[in-house]
Amino acid sequence: MTEPTSTTPTDPTPAVPLRRRRRAKHLIAAALLAIGLVAAGGIAAKVFAYGPGFWHGCAMWSDPAKLDAGVERMVKHFAVEVDATPDQQAKLTVLAKTAAKEMLPLREKLRAAGDRASALLAAPTIDRAAIERLRAEHVQTADAPSAQLTRFLADAAELLTPEQRQKLAAHVAERRERRR
Repeated sequence: MTEPTSTTPTDPTPAVPLRRRRRAKHLIAAALLAIGLVAAGGIAAKVFAYGPGFWHGCAMWSDPAKLDAGVERMVKHFAVEVDATPDQQAKLTVLAKTAAKEMLPLREKLRAAGDRASALLAAPTIDRAAIERLRAEHVQTADAPSAQLTRFLADAAELLTPEQRQKLAAHVAERRERRR
């Protein structure tokens, strides 16, 4: 015996048209992207607002007088690890202070970008072109300190002897291993 087949659907609700489902998926994807951009901007603003190791030295990055003292303290710790001479330490301190002061304006740029992202996403209509421009600006803003940091690291490495650079590499590797 065969069971009779029913041609009537079991679900009485009408099917949602394909176009509407695609539109809904696109809106959800756009909303998730917008939330991700705001979250990434907020995280980057928090991290760069305080500088590296922000949980240890927040006040250092907000006060220029404390910035110099903090940089000097960091260079002293670094100098001990690589057995730097007093001359090397003095040169490294000048390099590090210069690099830190060059990066200070980044804090305000990131805060302003976060404010703009919030305003764009809270607007009555979403301006995708403006969001994309903001994203591109954000990438450029992040590229500048990356180039500055790379230049600083190369300048600092030139001040050190090969043996000191090897000690530094071993110290960095040890610290990375402890973080894992």
